Amino acid sequence: MHLVALLFLTKSPVRKIVIAGNWKMFKTQAESLEFLKGFLPSLDQTPQDREVVLCVPFTNLNVLSKNLHGSRVQLGAQNVHWEGSGAYTGEISGPMLTEIGVRYVIVGHSERRQYFGETDYTVNLRLKAAQRFGLTPILCVGETKQQRDTGETESLISTQLEKDLVDIDQENLVIAYEPIWAIGTGDTCECKEANRVIGLIRSQLNNPDVPIQYGGSVKPNLIDKIMAEPEIDGVLVGGASLEPASFARLVNYR
Repeated sequence: MHLVALLFLTKSPVRKIVIAGNWKMFKTQAESLEFLKGFLPSLDQTPQDREVVLCVPFTNLNVLSKNLHGSRVQLGAQNVHWEGSGAYTGEISGPMLTEIGVRYVIVGHSERRQYFGETDYTVNLRLKAAQRFGLTPILCVGETKQQRDTGETESLISTQLEKDLVDIDQENLVIAYEPIWAIGTGDTCECKEANRVIGLIRSQLNNPDVPIQYGGSVKPNLIDKIMAEPEIDGVLVGGASLEPASFARLVNYR
């Protein structure tokens, strides 16, 4: 206990703690409302210094916006286009999101990069758009198993940050380190290693108080250990955010 307490003391008091759930392509509107019934009561015990965010499919944004009004939970989207409007079939714009109360947006998630051709160039455009329209972007960076095995982790992430953060306001930003090899695989990056990489990310920023999350198969039984690391300011959670009890355990880590 004393060691954990000392680790917490090393965290900057300025850095915000952000616990974000990424529902990906899960839950209908009815299922999302059922989730809230089980989850919202758990926030009565959540410390005030923790920001709780749900990044949900576009079809759920409006209904959740209405039902989260006045709660501790901030609403997040999973993507945003770089233009305010236009002939971009299947995309969504910043004004469309902010109109219904969205505050956060995930940008550059590994699944967007892997399956939908997202590049550092388009990630940078989306980051700029998010900030231009009043959203706080959660920028995702991280390496594949092959890149890690060949010793490219540091150089890859450094390159991602260099390209993604051109002309980005680091006063309105969250970064998520997501080791791609740990997403959906059940493998979790060792806490000390995640802390090390996040420390490297922080060393490349102009603003050392940018909240940096860990995201990669985050499990309730590991959250206390993860959050005891001094460089880690929260988590970006996939599967464990889909069940009220497991997400509540993450939000109320000890």
